[in-house]
Amino acid sequence: MKLSVTIHRARLGPVEFKVIRPARPPVRAVLVDRDRYLNTFLDQDAAQLIGGLWTVAASSPRSLVHVPIRGNRSPAHGWPEAGTRQLDLVLLHHSLRFAPARWKELRARLGPGRPQTVTLPVPAPAPADGSPAADAARHHRENRDLFHQHLHAETLFMTGSAKVFRATAHHFLDVARHGPGHAAAHPRSPHFCTRFHADAGILGDAREIHVEYCDRWSPGG
Repeated sequence: MKLSVTIHRARLGPVEFKVIRPARPPVRAVLVDRDRYLNTFLDQDAAQLIGGLWTVAASSPRSLVHVPIRGNRSPAHGWPEAGTRQLDLVLLHHSLRFAPARWKELRARLGPGRPQTVTLPVPAPAPADGSPAADAARHHRENRDLFHQHLHAETLFMTGSAKVFRATAHHFLDVARHGPGHAAAHPRSPHFCTRFHADAGILGDAREIHVEYCDRWSPGG
């Protein structure tokens, strides 16, 4: 799979940061903050793209991957409840040690970027090892392959290791692969989703994320 991106570089003091963005940010994609949960609504193209960017984050530990989506229109069914807010998304490796409080300043310094095409490795399949040993390893207190989240400047920061990014890209790719067929076969109950679950041993200081396929969007969306 090939992915078109733009590469941006900007300095904050003596440090230069590299930011990767999709060349064409997804239009039918929203990320919503809902109190205890985070909800992502995507069409097939957006799910495929974000799954690819998840893979880019796994192989680019010195970069921030920015997905600008907070201005997008909502799905046709609207929001599940009042009081929600839309967010952008930034993916980054924990070793980068970037402070989210500096994001607004860095974002303001990003220019149009340099176009580039990246070839993605074959994505990892959904984990199938449910053995007691594997489960214990994921839940061990010294497990560093966990996501941590921060909210700043209307942006969700997902910070994790290369291993946890690789292991979870399937959430989006599964939605892209199976969501359209499910919706077509079950028009009265088109709901197709997956979840970054609290019991999966992948979330540290992080809330669950519900990822839902949507084929109907509000006008203009």
